[in-house]
Amino acid sequence: MELEQMTPRRPYIFRAFYDWILDNDLTPYIVVNTSVYGVLVPQEFIQNNQIVLNIAPQSVGQYLSTNEQIEFNARFSGVPQHIVVPMAAIEAIYARENGVGMGFENEPQYHAQREASTQQSEQSKPKPTNPFRVVK
Repeated sequence: MELEQMTPRRPYIFRAFYDWILDNDLTPYIVVNTSVYGVLVPQEFIQNNQIVLNIAPQSVGQYLSTNEQIEFNARFSGVPQHIVVPMAAIEAIYARENGVGMGFENEPQYHAQREASTQQSEQSKPKPTNPFRVVK
């Protein structure tokens, strides 16, 4: 079976690192590519199309991890937010205290999701207006 036909590795590796970080009494942080289609995070905290999120159990509520995405509730500047992060958008997971973790490579299974985000961003760009108009 070819790699493209297999399920992505990222959700499995992500969960393994998440558990390992927690088992060592450390704080799991993730780096999220916010330009990927389906990311739902507070826009005011995004820098250079990235956001770093603390996903420790004591920092988030109703945490759910599936093969497609993670989602949870968290507070940002005291305001409750519902966060959704597709697996395709997770670029890295690491321990806050020592930086030990893993960056994720691009997987072919996520290309369609990344292309959708590119198409979406191009569609949301304002169309140039014609400075000329027809006068009769």
